Amino acid sequence: MAEKLVECTWKRHISEQLKLRDRVQRQAFEEIVHQYNRLLEKSDLQAVLSERYQAEKYDVQRGHEASPVDASRSTALQQEMAQMRIKHQEELTELHKKRGELAQSVIELNNQIQQKDKEIQNNEAKMLEYQQQITGLEGDCRELRSCLQDLERANQTLKDEYDALQITFSALEEKLRKTTEDNQELVSRWMAEKAQEANRLNAENEKDSRRRQAKLQKELADAAKEPLPIDPDDDIEVLAEDGGKGGGETSPNRPLSRTPSKKISQQPPGGLLDSISNIFGRRTANSLSTSPENTETPSGGCAEVRVPSTALHSFEAHSGEVNAARFSPGSRLLATGGTDRRVKLWEVIAGRCEAKGALTGSNAGITSIEFDSAGSYLLAASNDFASRIWTVDDSRLRHTLTGHSGKVLSARFLLDNARIVSGSYDRTLKLWDLRSKVCMKTVFAGSSCNDIVCTEQCVMSGHFDKKVRFWDIRAESIVRELELMGRVTSLDLNHDRTELLSCSRDDLIKIIDLRTNAVRQTFSAQGFKCGTDWTRVTFSPDGCYVAGGSADGALYIWNVLTGKVDRTLDRNHNSAINSVSWSPSGAYVVSVDKGGRAILWSDM
Repeated sequence: MAEKLVECTWKRHISEQLKLRDRVQRQAFEEIVHQYNRLLEKSDLQAVLSERYQAEKYDVQRGHEASPVDASRSTALQQEMAQMRIKHQEELTELHKKRGELAQSVIELNNQIQQKDKEIQNNEAKMLEYQQQITGLEGDCRELRSCLQDLERANQTLKDEYDALQITFSALEEKLRKTTEDNQELVSRWMAEKAQEANRLNAENEKDSRRRQAKLQKELADAAKEPLPIDPDDDIEVLAEDGGKGGGETSPNRPLSRTPSKKISQQPPGGLLDSISNIFGRRTANSLSTSPENTETPSGGCAEVRVPSTALHSFEAHSGEVNAARFSPGSRLLATGGTDRRVKLWEVIAGRCEAKGALTGSNAGITSIEFDSAGSYLLAASNDFASRIWTVDDSRLRHTLTGHSGKVLSARFLLDNARIVSGSYDRTLKLWDLRSKVCMKTVFAGSSCNDIVCTEQCVMSGHFDKKVRFWDIRAESIVRELELMGRVTSLDLNHDRTELLSCSRDDLIKIIDLRTNAVRQTFSAQGFKCGTDWTRVTFSPDGCYVAGGSADGALYIWNVLTGKVDRTLDRNHNSAINSVSWSPSGAYVVSVDKGGRAILWSDM
């Protein structure tokens, strides 16, 4: 039905255009046709007059032959006829001239008509093309309407699901509120019962103390009444009475020995504080000792670094690619982050990694991980444009720092643990204050930031444009920059913070002396190849070794003193290694790959 309507429409349009052309062209030729008709009329009139003049001439000649009297009259007539002939000849010449002009106008108009015909043909071709485009656009419109209907149905479904979830959330919130109230009531009752129990224990302790004191006083009285033999070896102080009485008599009001007094001082009476300590002391100690991080002591230095040679434990860390790994300051916990949007915690026990928990809350893959200096908090950067902080002991999400317009590729604690620096794919670095939970500064770096390390007042960032930039936090400006031969993928500092380790996509690992701002040493290997733009390498805790993973799954260990490869471990990973971390104690090295596998290494 729609096609018939379209066909009638373009036919009607062509008919109207033809009628319009007929009206325009007929109006242009009406004057020419009118002049041409006048010319034909004058030509016919001239022919009639010529015949009549011929006839009159013939009659005049005959009359002249018949009557010479009329000669003067015929001469006058001939003159008049000559004048009329001249006049008519001039008119005829003028008409021929006009006829030529009109013929030229006709030729020009014919040319214009041909041009108009060509334009009409072109317009018709364009109309056909436009008609085809209209048909295609109508098809697209129908498809878009169908898609719109599907989206509207999907939107309605999602809206219904949202309403259901909202109702469920309200119900759960009400349940949580009631549960909280019940919990508060139970806690109040529990505290009241504990207070009563403490009072009872305190009363019993006081009774026991009184009984012990009474018994002790009775024993002392009995001991004072009984005479004791004096042994020179015993530690007994004998006092003589005043007035010159016998030296063998002793005074019952004074202690006979120091030993009983010592026994008395070792058993003080218990009070309310001791009772409360007995009730709550063990519970508090147990609650504090549940977190291994509370018993960890962050190592200020490394006594012995073990160069890894054996894969102690190989395990599937994540369901997808693993991007980051980091040991806690006390080396008892290992954190890994991957594309499954989780940070997993592993407890390192006797050369094995036991699952301890998972930190959730991220909406995209994890790109970097770092513990604070005490091991109490964990910071992770994510591909959902945000950085997050969890507490390690209870796995609770504490802060979510949003503000970047691109993937956050690295985030680090400053030395005071109260500020954070994050670098993003949006070519900016942001300084965050954890006290106020706001962004204090935003610095435009000019290139995507792949990794960050920090000192007390300086931030070092590695970028996609092959440059390492050194920023002064106080001045918000670049102090200096150093250009390498490839895109920078990783940065790390040694323990003294005097040397910077960098890895780049030209398959070179370099040590930069921060005192001279120059490359001091370069490491490479025959099979070593940097697999991604975020491949992480690391210093050993004593700064004597460098560990890095290759795209072929091999782990390389370089000796900093010799500059040569110390060991190559290439039989455990089946895909490219993304990150390597050395434990602060120096005992373990962990490597993670794209296949979701993590391997714990040591020399045991």
